Amino acid sequence: MLYISNRIVFLVLIGVWMGEARECGRTPMLNRIVGGSDSSEGAWPWQVDIQTDSQGHVCGGTIITGNWVLSAAHCFPNPNDISSYLIYAGRQQMQGWNPDMTSHRILRVVVPLGYTDPQLGQDIALVELATPVVWADRIQPVCLPKANAEFSSDMKCMITGWGDIRDGVALAGAGPLQEVQVPIIDSRMCQDMFLINPTENIDIRHDMMCAGFQEGGKDSCQGDSGGPLVCQVSDGSWVQAGIVSFGLGCAKANRPGVYAKVSSLTNYIQSHVGDVQLKSASSHNWVDQVMVLIWTVIPMVLVQLPR
Repeated sequence: MLYISNRIVFLVLIGVWMGEARECGRTPMLNRIVGGSDSSEGAWPWQVDIQTDSQGHVCGGTIITGNWVLSAAHCFPNPNDISSYLIYAGRQQMQGWNPDMTSHRILRVVVPLGYTDPQLGQDIALVELATPVVWADRIQPVCLPKANAEFSSDMKCMITGWGDIRDGVALAGAGPLQEVQVPIIDSRMCQDMFLINPTENIDIRHDMMCAGFQEGGKDSCQGDSGGPLVCQVSDGSWVQAGIVSFGLGCAKANRPGVYAKVSSLTNYIQSHVGDVQLKSASSHNWVDQVMVLIWTVIPMVLVQLPR
């Protein structure tokens, strides 16, 4: 009986380990480059490309469940007119071959009732796909933060997208997905930066957050809208802290990128989308999880010893 119990423990632990790879926020392809560069194949498997039949690429987004994508409201100026939109999952290159890429029409787009302009907040769109994605190495969901979770100032996070590489300069060549690492900026500090030029009246609201560098140089840009600002928490998974919303130019000093704050919108997301996976801004790592399981199972094994 002890042999069977130990085998059960082993199988349970293996199950936990294998199951972990299927959770949200995991990147099966681990070799990626950090800092304003091409991302490696499969590094960000939740990223989607949002296109229209007439314009091509217009925005980014993230897979949050098999049927739903998270993006920005301003990417859908008329949420009732979605017939021309097409969403690509599993895409790395804008041009060329993408082995796991799938395309999806949109069933509906849900935006907050009071949304009017990204600078006034509520810049979120929930996009229901007409056909669900099929999970693969390059197609995985991102984790979302629990309601009102806070990501600490100076936490290093990643922006990804196919937007302009500079003001008015489009991504060239094959158009590989770009990534850049930026720190979270405290909202008060961000507000002070925008107040340096009082003619630009930007109000950092409760459902917004900022990321970037005070000196500029690294930022999201036009075409990155709707895409993710993701932060890696202590269990190794990636949680989407923000949705690329707006900025004044790209990568300018004292003009950091402004993002829709996902944790302020979690309840809204949950009210429309089931089965989203939520995480704290800081969570236990996988070693802690395994140790908790071991100490739960060991008493069960010891009970079997006298039998």
